[in-house]
Amino acid sequence: MSTTTPFPQGFLWGGATAANQVEGAYGQGGKGLSVQDVMPRGIVGPRTAEPTADNLKLEAIDFYHRYAEDIALFAKMGFGVYRFSIAWSRIFPKGDEAEPNEEGLAFYDRVLDELEKHGIEPLVTISHYETPLHLAETYDGWTDRRLIGFYENYARTLFERYGSRVKYWLTFNEINSLLHAPFMSGGINTPKEQLSDAQLYQAMHHELVASARATRIAREVAPNAQIGCMVLSMPVYPLTPSPADALAVMDFDHSNLVYGDVHTRGAYPGYFLRTLREKGIELEITDQDREDLTNTVDFVSFSYYMSVAQTADPAKKVTGEGNIMGGVPNPTLEASEWGWQIDPVGLRLVLNQFWDRWQKPLFIVENGLGARDELVEVDGVPTVIDDYRIAYLNDHLVQVGEAITDGVNVLGYTSWGCIDIVSASTAQLSKRYGFIYVDRNDDGSGTLERFEKKSFGWYAEVIRTNGASLTR
Repeated sequence: MSTTTPFPQGFLWGGATAANQVEGAYGQGGKGLSVQDVMPRGIVGPRTAEPTADNLKLEAIDFYHRYAEDIALFAKMGFGVYRFSIAWSRIFPKGDEAEPNEEGLAFYDRVLDELEKHGIEPLVTISHYETPLHLAETYDGWTDRRLIGFYENYARTLFERYGSRVKYWLTFNEINSLLHAPFMSGGINTPKEQLSDAQLYQAMHHELVASARATRIAREVAPNAQIGCMVLSMPVYPLTPSPADALAVMDFDHSNLVYGDVHTRGAYPGYFLRTLREKGIELEITDQDREDLTNTVDFVSFSYYMSVAQTADPAKKVTGEGNIMGGVPNPTLEASEWGWQIDPVGLRLVLNQFWDRWQKPLFIVENGLGARDELVEVDGVPTVIDDYRIAYLNDHLVQVGEAITDGVNVLGYTSWGCIDIVSASTAQLSKRYGFIYVDRNDDGSGTLERFEKKSFGWYAEVIRTNGASLTR
């Protein structure tokens, strides 16, 4: 084990969750319905007309009532930062009201109180896959320009209430997932197969304008805050050395990078304008929109779970299981139980790519391994011997250190699902990511009791040594 570390002093170590995957408390505290309340199978299954008892997110892991216990466990690990999202429908139950729900605002006051008590920096996601259901059913979500104003009102409410307490903000979670998961990501009620490219790109534009407006509002209301965007990163390799495959890689990359380009450069890049021309799409973009987009972010945050390959050969285009962004499985890589290919070096590559391209500080706000864990007893204490998770995280964090040595400015790292949560993609609890085991099962049974896994102590040591304990 090395006694030196590439991680700078002040590097923010912590974990991340989303409100819809941890809070539960369905219908409590004045909360309205969100799109997640009618997605009992995540993105892999159909939505329902009403919330159903088999939707684990209705109770989730009951963070709403157990937040103090969970934050104390995060503090025990040594977290310097905790990324969480605010449920839009807790603050505006329908999403289009003029006045917020005070009971919802007060809940997040209490969460922030607890974080401050333990010296943990909050990193808040404003919209994380939980558009109020009313906005989906009444306006067809982000296809409607009026959602920009509703989101503005929501964001301003949060900045005015919490702006002096929260330094780091993210506008939308994985904003580039909108084209691939329109209901979950954009509250778009029209079935995906019925949506035109023009509708999806217009919804994308509305979200980008809303994000930029929120950035402007934050600078007015909370001038000491740092505003970031959040994208799903997915480095891509050519399946063969063929120039045609290299072009397929470029096209795939462009389809993801456009979101970060707009957030950091303040305008649509030429390659995207070409895409619109070739598809015959003319977006409704006002002069005010163009001015709004110039409000660029302070930093770029992203999730990283896997890489993919691309090819121009249609006969080889077999998509990887569980990957909403498409792509071709890489024959040189192993995959997780859910079909996500494991590629630690890809994290170093994407860190360098983003830094070289945007020259904005970077924040890794999601990374982790979903796996089936077995609760066992060691010296009479229930735990999980999750050496597979330790190996995964160790190897990825070593590559973060390599990227920092390369000269990349990395603000911090928040491991995804630092406590077991309900999966966004499959709505299962058996797909576990956490350092903390939650006794709840896919059938809804369990005590909700929390137990520290082996990785809990491992991550605590990584934080304590600022990465010097990692095995290289």
